[in-house]
Order: sequence, then structure tokens, then C-alpha cells
Amino acid sequence: MTDALLEAEPLIRLAAFAGVFAAMAAWELLAPKRDQEIGRLRRWPSNLGVVVVDTLLVRLLFPTAAVGFALVCEARGWGLFNHLALPIWVEMAAAVILLDLVIYLQHVLFHAVPALWRLHRMHHADLEFDVTTGVRFHPVEIVLSMLLKFAAVAALGAPAVAVLVFEVLLNATSMFNHGNVGLPERVDRILRWIVVTPDMHRVHHSIEPKETHSNFGFNLPWWDRLFGTYRPRPRAGHEGMTIGIPLFRDPKELRLDRMLLQPLRNDDTEAPR
Repeated sequence: MTDALLEAEPLIRLAAFAGVFAAMAAWELLAPKRDQEIGRLRRWPSNLGVVVVDTLLVRLLFPTAAVGFALVCEARGWGLFNHLALPIWVEMAAAVILLDLVIYLQHVLFHAVPALWRLHRMHHADLEFDVTTGVRFHPVEIVLSMLLKFAAVAALGAPAVAVLVFEVLLNATSMFNHGNVGLPERVDRILRWIVVTPDMHRVHHSIEPKETHSNFGFNLPWWDRLFGTYRPRPRAGHEGMTIGIPLFRDPKELRLDRMLLQPLRNDDTEAPR
């Protein structure tokens, strides 16, 4: 079981990524929410290029990733769930929900701490908002996120299968809620009680500081409502809002090399207010 899970993990994640990416890309092509001034050919090579860099770095530094670490924790009896006699379905559901809370809190932290914002602002510096924005994260941010995830997995004693489910869901919902797509208003209003929708998360990518610091959820939408960071819509409307941050507005900044160097730039040391 352990060896089979470790062997299957990369294939499962790759298949899920490819399937969701293809579906969202097709949806954006057939029914885009917003017109894009900067086309895919200008942005996608760099946004997908950073995915390759992130993946290689994580596999180099963490060969077994979070799933393998969860198996180590289980074998050594680390973490809360390894000391509780709970049904496996309860452990899995609780682990997925609590790991999502950790990612929400991490996201808030990366906005609040200037040094962390320097890393995270690369995600916000995309001048358009589509499926590739959902996978555009600086490699150092990915490494720090993985370390935090390891700590959460160890503290919870999360089952390895639950960690795999969470990883697949997080990646899939990140691409979904960054999609340049729209849902019928009635559907969106109901669905955003269950999962973060594109219209909900697009607010987070507004150039307006109050909107940038809202709607931090990637997967579950409950945390924003619970902690008071929920904003239902952008002030300028979804078609009229400006995507990005005041820095790095030159389309040249969309090049992969310039994206990777953005944290070292001295243009800004503070998160937007």
C-alpha cells in the first residue's frame, strides 16, 4: 500500500493537473469572462515555465513530497490523528479541512509580512487573470509553503491518502478559481458557499489594495467569511477592474527571468495597504 501510493502519487497529480488545465483552458477559449489585452502567447510560456521550475525544485529538495512525509509520520506515530481512534473517513475529512485552513492562514501571512510579500507579489503581478495565474508562484514561496505543509502534516498526523486528496484538490481548485470564466449569477451565489469560484477569487487580484487583501481562500470559501476577509465583488465590476499590482506593469515583466528576480527588486518592501 505504502509503495503503491508513493509510486502512483506523481502520476495521479500529473493526470489531475493536465485534465483540469485542459478543461479550464477550453472553457476560457469558448466563453471568456474578460477580454485580455495581453494574449496567451505573451504570458503562458513564462507562467508554465515557472511551474516546471517549481516542480523540479520540489522534487529535488523533497523527493517524497507531502504524501511521503505523511507516511513517515504514520510509521513513527507522529501527530494528533495517530493517537486518536477515529474512523478513517473522519480523519480524512478533518485533515483536508484543517490543511485548507493552514493554507488560508499561510496566504494571509504572505500578504502581511513584507519579506513574504516580496515572494508572493510575483503571483499578483500577472497582468491578466486566467488558469495559468493559478499556478504562477515563486519557487522560494513554493519551498516555504511545502515546509509549512510538512509541519501541519506532522502536527495533525494526517493520513497519506488525505494529504494526496488535499494536494490534488488544492491544485485543481487553484486553476478553477483563477479561470477567466464566469458562472451564471445564481449558480455562483450558491457554489461560493461550497468552493471558491472564479468571480470570488478574481476580487483578490484587483489592483485596489482593500480588494487585494480579501478573499484569500483557494479551496474552501468558509475561512474568508469566518475571519472577515470576504468581499463579494470588486468595486469596478469584474469587466472594469484592473488586474495586478501597481508594480511591474510593464509587459516585459512577464518574462520568466524577470519574474524570478522580482523578490530582489527594491521597488517596494511593503505589502499594499
